[in-house]
Amino acid sequence: MWQELKATDYIIIILGIWLTLLSFYILKTVSNLRKITKSVKGQNLEQILNNIFERQKIQTKTIDELSVSIQQIDKQLKGNIAKYALVRYNPFEDTGGDQSFALALLDGTNNGIVISSLHSRGGTRVYAKQVSGAKPTNHQFSKEEKEVVEKAARRESEGTR
Repeated sequence: MWQELKATDYIIIILGIWLTLLSFYILKTVSNLRKITKSVKGQNLEQILNNIFERQKIQTKTIDELSVSIQQIDKQLKGNIAKYALVRYNPFEDTGGDQSFALALLDGTNNGIVISSLHSRGGTRVYAKQVSGAKPTNHQFSKEEKEVVEKAARRESEGTR
């Protein structure tokens, strides 16, 4: 049977396969066009595509505006308290327990304050010192204050990436 096929028969078979492939491609393209035009009535393809492009422009503009807003918020957050640490200690031998503490509250650029409380039998004293770049500005840090500021400065900011 295969010996009796002529060149024209082979061409007809090849054209039949080609026709099948083209039909499949056309059906797929028509299906995609129906998805695009499904929710739109009374508009041609050009109008639909123009609407899509306009929406894309608006969305791109919105995304750009949101990106700028996020950058502004990131800058503002650097000025908020973002890092903190607490160290409790016993500065005097005659008192029991770690009643004294040092607390560091720093922003994203390691500026802020360190608050210390020294507890003794005679009373409690509270001190506050300014911190700039994780360093003292006006008054030297005690050992515990230096430790708590370094600990806070090493801490990753809660809202940063």
